Amino acid sequence: MRGRITHTPRSSPESPPTAENVMTTQSEWQATGRRKTAVASVKLLVGTGTFHVNQRLLEEYFPEASQRLAVYKALEVSETLKKFDFVARVRGGGLSGQADALSLALSRALVRWQPELRPKLREASLLTRDPRMKERKKSGQPGARKRFQFSKR
Repeated sequence: MRGRITHTPRSSPESPPTAENVMTTQSEWQATGRRKTAVASVKLLVGTGTFHVNQRLLEEYFPEASQRLAVYKALEVSETLKKFDFVARVRGGGLSGQADALSLALSRALVRWQPELRPKLREASLLTRDPRMKERKKSGQPGARKRFQFSKR
């Protein structure tokens, strides 16, 4: 039957899971980030610093150093560059928007891992979703803001 919820009994009723127990035993954290039309979902895993984006290495996927630095910034601010691996899936937009979306997703995943990092990442403005989007083209003119040449006579 679809939609049926089944409950399984706890294995040890004397020690229910607490936030501390779950925090230490969990080995992966997921988060999503957006920028312009790009959407990135990331899975943060305890590891050695291997990063995959759309089943390719980060260096292959983002050829420009500025894009890679945008992704690494969250890990550098939180001082966790060699502590984690991540597997990311990025869709939509261009490479710059995808790099910023991935940076936001990584920051959110790090906060899920360790909530004490929130002030440090917030200060570096890595937890703020950039709301700027492309303005639509209007009818009767060549672009969003540009007008056709005006002729007085």
